[in-house]
Amino acid sequence: MKILILGAQARYERYMPHLPFIRQQELVFMDKESSEAQILAAAADADILFVDAITPVSGTLMAQMPGLKLVHSEGVAYDKIDLAAARARGIDVCNNRGCNAGAVAEQAVLLMLMLLRQELEGDRAVREGRQMEMKERCMREGLRELSECRVGLIGFGDIAKATAQRLAPFGCEVFYNSRHRRSRDEEETFGVTYLSQEELVSSCDIVSLHCAVTDQTRNMVNTAFLQRMKSTAYLINTARGDLVDNQALREALMAGTIAGAGLDTVAPEPVAADHPLVTMPAPGRDRLVFSPHLGGITEGSFRRAHLHMWRNAERVADGHRPDNIVNGEQ
Repeated sequence: MKILILGAQARYERYMPHLPFIRQQELVFMDKESSEAQILAAAADADILFVDAITPVSGTLMAQMPGLKLVHSEGVAYDKIDLAAARARGIDVCNNRGCNAGAVAEQAVLLMLMLLRQELEGDRAVREGRQMEMKERCMREGLRELSECRVGLIGFGDIAKATAQRLAPFGCEVFYNSRHRRSRDEEETFGVTYLSQEELVSSCDIVSLHCAVTDQTRNMVNTAFLQRMKSTAYLINTARGDLVDNQALREALMAGTIAGAGLDTVAPEPVAADHPLVTMPAPGRDRLVFSPHLGGITEGSFRRAHLHMWRNAERVADGHRPDNIVNGEQ
């Protein structure tokens, strides 16, 4: 089989599992920025396509790859892949659901703690010789412990569950909202309480996003959403930047509508230097913590994800259906 890989060859080689199947295949590596014309010139006859989670795969491209059987996201996200076009052509689209859940959950907790403890400002204060000035201010104004916070998780998939598990030792109350309420046993297992989205947003001290991007969730964090949040509350996004209306968040941070935000994902990606959240002046700038979409890219995550991708490719080669199909019949 011919397997086209849109991604860094060095990364794929580093995390490539020791499977005899791989050595028997024709692998074609291309830069993820390659044009559709370049892709078709090199591998129009590919059977399988591995693709970075934020790289688009259009219906037009798939229509010109007649032997394509599988498109596999290297990550959990798959919103850049034309699912309907793939379904119409009988092409399975798969993701690596759950492979990075623990890693992203750690990143979410990290952002919560950085905001609560004003870590970025604290680092600057020490470097600039203002340690005692900031320490006195924090003692005067107060610092909240995570244990004192009500944390609300929007979405309750693998990453949200892993986040709930990592929050449990801190002793904070954890709430969740999802399209379907979980069973009482599952809620007890993860130590969470169900709330409507409106009640969760308005009552929690930290609102953390863990849902996929759909037509219903795109820009869900808009002006109305942010105005429902407490003025002392923080927004965390380790899911997808498309969930957030950037201009609405900028205005909320500038006005102090919310206390702050921690973002591992920002749309569009890559984030440009002139992005409205990046260029925000004080006081909004000081209420925002960025991380460069590091949540799910730990070594452990990549090892698990790449093993799953190659196992799925082997299943397809053997005539079986792969795991984690995301574009099944609707």
